[in-house]
Amino acid sequence: MKKIISNIIILFFAVLISVNEVKADRIKDMASVAGVRSNQLVGYGLVIGLAKTGDGSVNLTKQSIAAMISQFGVIANTADIDASNAANVMVTANLPPFAKPGQTIDVTVSTIGKAKSLKGGTLLMTALKGADGEVYAIAQGNLVVGGLGIEGADGSSTIQGTPTVGRIPGGASVERLVENTFLEKDNIVLNLHQADFSQADKIAETINDTFGPDVAIPLDSTSIKVQTPKNPSQKVSFIGLLENINFEPVSPKAKVVVNSRTGTVVIGGDVRISPAAVAHGSLSVKIQEDTKLLSEGTGTVVGTSATVAGTTATTAQDTEIEVDEQPARAFVFDPGIELQTLVDALNETGTTATDMVAILEALREAGALRAELIII
Repeated sequence: MKKIISNIIILFFAVLISVNEVKADRIKDMASVAGVRSNQLVGYGLVIGLAKTGDGSVNLTKQSIAAMISQFGVIANTADIDASNAANVMVTANLPPFAKPGQTIDVTVSTIGKAKSLKGGTLLMTALKGADGEVYAIAQGNLVVGGLGIEGADGSSTIQGTPTVGRIPGGASVERLVENTFLEKDNIVLNLHQADFSQADKIAETINDTFGPDVAIPLDSTSIKVQTPKNPSQKVSFIGLLENINFEPVSPKAKVVVNSRTGTVVIGGDVRISPAAVAHGSLSVKIQEDTKLLSEGTGTVVGTSATVAGTTATTAQDTEIEVDEQPARAFVFDPGIELQTLVDALNETGTTATDMVAILEALREAGALRAELIII
C-alpha cells in the first residue's frame, strides 16, 4: 500500500500523457464507483402569479392556499378563494453525491391539477423529501417555462411544447448532508455500466499494470474491487488517476436489437451468420366492398340481378378482390459473414424494416443467427 501512495505523483503525469496520446476508452466512461450516486427528492407545493391559467375551482388547490395563508394568521374559507392564478404542483430534484448544505440544485415543477400553463409563475417555499421521509432541500423561485399555450374566445387553442412543466435553475438549497462512508473504506468497487466478464477482467488487468499487482480484483461480470490509499487526503487523487486510465475495451457481446414499435433495427458489429438460404417475398391482398344501385322499374339487368317494372329500387353488393404477390427474393449467406455483408444483402433486396425483423427472427429460429436477438 505504501508503494501505491509513493507512485501517485509519478503516475499522475503518466496517465495525463496517455490520455492525450492514446485514443481509447477511459474507465470513468465504462464504470462508476459503487455508492457514489444521486438521490431523488420530491415535494408538494404551490405556484402563484399565473395569468388566469391556474387550477381555478380545484378544491385541493383552494385548501392548499388556505393552509398556506393560515400560517400568517389569516383565516380564509375555501369558498372565498379563487385559484385561477395558482396551481398545485409536484416538485422533483436529484441530490448529487457529496452535496453539502448551502449548495443549490435544479428543480423541475409539474402541475397535477387543471392548470394550463405555469408561465410567469413563482414557486412558494417547498420542502423536498427523500425516500426516508427526511427533508433534504428547500425549493423556491421563479419558473422558466419553455412551452406555450394559447386559447381563443371561440374555444380554439394551440399548444407548443409543454407549458405545464417548468424548471428553476439552482432553485433549491440543500439543507441536509447524505451520509457516505466513501472515505472510511479501504477499498472501492467499480460497477460496469454493462455486465461483461471479459470487460471486467480487462479493466482489472489494466489497473494492475498501472498501479501494481493485486490492486484490482474482478468480483463478477459487473464489479471490480480496487484497493485505495488509507489516507483520505490521497484517496481522491488516487481515484482521479484511476478514472482516467485508458484501455482498449473488449468486443461487446453480439446483439441485434429490434424496436417493434418503430421498426428500428440495430445490429452489433460482431454479428455473424451461419450458412443459410433466405427467400423472402411479400403478399398483399386488397378487398374493396361497394354497393351498386340497380335502376328502378325498367326491368334492366345489371350483373346477375334484375329489377321488375313497378318495383322500388334495389341494391346489390359488389366486391373486388385484388391480389398482388411480389416474387420472393432469395439470397444465400456464406459461413461467418460480417455485418456489412449482411446489411448489403438485405438492402439489395429492398427490404423494409418490418421485412428485416421477420428475416432476423427466422434466422434466429433456424439457429443461423450468431447473436442475441433483443426485441424491445
